[in-house]
Amino acid sequence: MDGVRTAFRDECARLEEVLRGLAGTDLDRLTPCPPWRVRDLVAHVRTGAGRLVDMLATPAPDRAEVDAAGYFGAAKFTPEVDSARIDSARREARELAGVPEVAADFARAWRATDAAVAAQPAGRLVRTRHGDAMTLTEFLRTRVVEVGVHGLDLAEALDRRPWLTPTAAAVVAHLLTGGRPVPAGLDWDPLTTIRKATGRSDLTDRERTLVDESGLRWLSFGG
Repeated sequence: MDGVRTAFRDECARLEEVLRGLAGTDLDRLTPCPPWRVRDLVAHVRTGAGRLVDMLATPAPDRAEVDAAGYFGAAKFTPEVDSARIDSARREARELAGVPEVAADFARAWRATDAAVAAQPAGRLVRTRHGDAMTLTEFLRTRVVEVGVHGLDLAEALDRRPWLTPTAAAVVAHLLTGGRPVPAGLDWDPLTTIRKATGRSDLTDRERTLVDESGLRWLSFGG
């Protein structure tokens, strides 16, 4: 939990810093996650970062049934779920006028989650809105993925270098590869691994061959 919580705090604090420095026009930039603009994607990330507050206010399930890898299954990416996710983020984004409000809203959400997590006993279990029963640590790991990977999308939309923090990069890369090292012959750092594994950077023919020959089957969102 300590390492995952550190990664969550580091990545959220970095995103908060970025948001506070935006210009008003930045919020309307298109992102690589159509039809979302920056304000919509930030609203989506804010919701994800803050979701644990309500989850921790409800009774814990009896036992864990999935881990972080199992959480990212096909049921989370059906057309119906995707449509609801898109519409919800756009509605929430319209409620916030400008950069100060957007940044403050995100700050409140992630800090409330961090405080709620800090108050929990070791081994706390939670149930997600999709019905998954899992440990708090494993669900928080999915929040690091949400903030970190969508941070790459926001950086692209804002024409900035990725700001992914080392602690978050380590958590996300470990999850995407199932803890296995990248194939020999691929000189990938964690950021490159994440970009390649999530389709945010294309594999070359050589890279694809090395991945296939190694038998590495990394986590695929929706797969």
